[in-house]
Amino acid sequence: MILRSVLLGALLVSTACAPVRITTTTQTLTTVTGPVNRVVSLVPSVTEDLFAVGAGSEVVGVSVFNDYPPAAKRLPQVATFASVSTERIVALHPDVVVGIVAQARLVGDLRRAKVPTLLLHDDGYDDIFHNLLELGTVTGHAADAVAFVQRLHARTAAITATVKRRARKPSVFMVLGTAPIFTVGRGSYIDTLIGMAGGRNAASDVAQPYARYSAEALLARQPDVLIADPDIHLDSVLGQAPWNALRAVREHHVYVLPDAAILERPGPRYNDGLAWLVATLARVPT
Repeated sequence: MILRSVLLGALLVSTACAPVRITTTTQTLTTVTGPVNRVVSLVPSVTEDLFAVGAGSEVVGVSVFNDYPPAAKRLPQVATFASVSTERIVALHPDVVVGIVAQARLVGDLRRAKVPTLLLHDDGYDDIFHNLLELGTVTGHAADAVAFVQRLHARTAAITATVKRRARKPSVFMVLGTAPIFTVGRGSYIDTLIGMAGGRNAASDVAQPYARYSAEALLARQPDVLIADPDIHLDSVLGQAPWNALRAVREHHVYVLPDAAILERPGPRYNDGLAWLVATLARVPT
């Protein structure tokens, strides 16, 4: 699957002035008359992807949550996850606007204004590489994107080679919210990374990539490890139900991400999140 995507990226290198036909995993099509020199990114992960494949100088607008790389913080802010400023985006004269499928409802005015808009899937692990390759193709950096994806895979292989082998893998519950409880289920790239790091997702009973989770189910699952987004301040509720009845809390196997983006942002820094997971789970006895 991954090799096929890499080969596809190499084959899709376009000539500088030819129209670029973009096919996304949503099966929607948009045509951009090349070259693509001005790109607006609607989410931080897409911004990181664009810079990673060598197209950073072509990014002319970003969302308010962009904090990496540092150069992205100096660009005009034209979107949040919940809204886009069509007027400000049109004023930037982009050749293409790139977001994610969850923003489909927000880009209707852009499409009505005939602004080429590309929406990418970002739930699954393979989506990380598909998006890098597709953005490389769109911006004329296909060869750079292929080389970068190969480097990512090489580092992933090196990290997973260090995973501690054990008879029983620790169960991991990812805490993305506490009121209500929110976590990751099957199909999320975070679910995949937990498995690659030598763990198993305690919320594997959830079919959706991201979902609410009941306190009763959490108590029944009794995960070995809790991993939390730093912004939810999990420590403030650990003395309350259901958290205070969890074995992971009693045994002090509660870990807070040093930077939520390395694990929660489906982009080129996922290996940093994977390495942190491997090191963290190695500390947990089973």
